[in-house]
Amino acid sequence: MFTSLTEKFDRVFASIRSRGKLSENDVRETVREVRKALLEADVNFRVVKDFVAKIEARLVGDEVHKSFTPEQQIIRVVNEELTQLLGGTVVPFHLRQSTSVVMVVGLQGSGKTTFSAKLAAALRKRGRKPLLVGLDVYRPAAMDQLEVLGKQIAIPVSRGKAGETDVKALWERGQDAARDKLCDTLILDTAGRLHVDAEMMDELVRLRDVAKPEEILLVVDSMTGQEAVNVATAFHDRLQLTGVVLSKLDGDARGGAALSVRSVVGVPIKFASMGEKLSDLEPFYPERMAGRILGMGDVLSLIEKTQEAIDLDEAKDLERKMRSQQFDLSDFLGELRRVKKMGGIEDILKMIPGMSRALPAGAAVDPKQMTRVEAIICSMTPEERAKPQSIDGSRRKRIARGSGTTVQDVNQLLKQFEQMKKMMKTMGRMQKMGRKRLPFR
Repeated sequence: MFTSLTEKFDRVFASIRSRGKLSENDVRETVREVRKALLEADVNFRVVKDFVAKIEARLVGDEVHKSFTPEQQIIRVVNEELTQLLGGTVVPFHLRQSTSVVMVVGLQGSGKTTFSAKLAAALRKRGRKPLLVGLDVYRPAAMDQLEVLGKQIAIPVSRGKAGETDVKALWERGQDAARDKLCDTLILDTAGRLHVDAEMMDELVRLRDVAKPEEILLVVDSMTGQEAVNVATAFHDRLQLTGVVLSKLDGDARGGAALSVRSVVGVPIKFASMGEKLSDLEPFYPERMAGRILGMGDVLSLIEKTQEAIDLDEAKDLERKMRSQQFDLSDFLGELRRVKKMGGIEDILKMIPGMSRALPAGAAVDPKQMTRVEAIICSMTPEERAKPQSIDGSRRKRIARGSGTTVQDVNQLLKQFEQMKKMMKTMGRMQKMGRKRLPFR
């Protein structure tokens, strides 16, 4: 996410890292490089013009603090202005306590159906009882896709039969289904359409007037760059959008859509779709996103991901096992799966402040390696996982065959696990020595 833009900003900051203070020439040069980085990221040129003008005015004005290094001054100003460009503060997603309607719109292929399912799963965590209503009567198998996604997350789906084209009738059937199933949130998955197709846009307007949704969310493919601005503008002119959703943000290396839509259209970004899993949906926090773009990390999102993936009682039990040297390969497998639930390893590392700079350019953690480790441990017996030292040569061959790996892979895993246990044992001894030296406890 925003890899290209982050790398360009990092080069800009590095170029003034060794300066003693900022001169006006330094500021002009830095602003020029920031402008270039944003334009290459496919950010709208008017947005870029206003953005760099604000940065330059602040850096040559009275706001430059002598206590900051030149790099800190630049990062502070760019971070604050970037946060404002993305919306400043998070705009809450509010629904009525009674039955509410969310209308999901967008171009075909933007990810509306998948987002509808992600939103339903997220709202259920907040205590809502959502119903997915299939209203895409044009795309073949669209309602089948919605029904499959609904089954995956155990959310009810109201859909039409093959050949039905009356969107208003399908909406009314969705209302009846919501009453029967005691659902309090109807999520309308509408058909994708071109923003220049007047007839299909009129159909959306009629549906809006009938359904009276609290939220009208436009799903925008973040990889479309500046075209996302034209799409959002056209939809907002006809429907008065309440929010924008950036889909496929995990695959967007440039960031043009995210940095342009809010400023040009004036509609807040409310959600960011960060991956293919139905749990990969985040509220859009401008300050956190600015931190990620500038390589400053996102500690709050990391904490939230950790809290969702790790149970407190399980964490305490794991700590006890590690202290008493009872941590085995079954425990290691459990931790590996929890990390995978949190998302891509690279994205997790980049949430740690400074880590994006510490990682080499283009560095990546091979997910296949984690899969191999998981396969090796799963090919062991419970006894072998509890006592890795019992795994002799013949057992290593059997484990390698069972996991589709090599004996060398098995040897490497066992060696690394043994080294980790030794390190934990050393840390445990150091903690005990420290406690003994404490005068009071």
